[in-house]
Amino acid sequence: MADTYDVDVKVISVKGTCSKHRVGDAFFISKTTPEGICLSAFNSLLPDLRVLRLGGTLPWSEDPDTAVVGCPDPENLVVFELRRKRNKP
Repeated sequence: MADTYDVDVKVISVKGTCSKHRVGDAFFISKTTPEGICLSAFNSLLPDLRVLRLGGTLPWSEDPDTAVVGCPDPENLVVFELRRKRNKP
């Protein structure tokens, strides 16, 4: 199995009113889904999250260890920053 990395997720902005997340909310992702994150947001994070966890890079990201992802609600947009931890678990 490929080496995997842990990823820190942080809410960096909220435009509108989200009933679940606030700026500064943070989650740690390792081998399980973190408690407290809404499923719609997690579903949006999952593609980039998997890339970062498996050591890949996103060609549009200036920093190979980060990704910025928005939730799918266009009326109440929550933006998350995903940051790969370079120390392997």
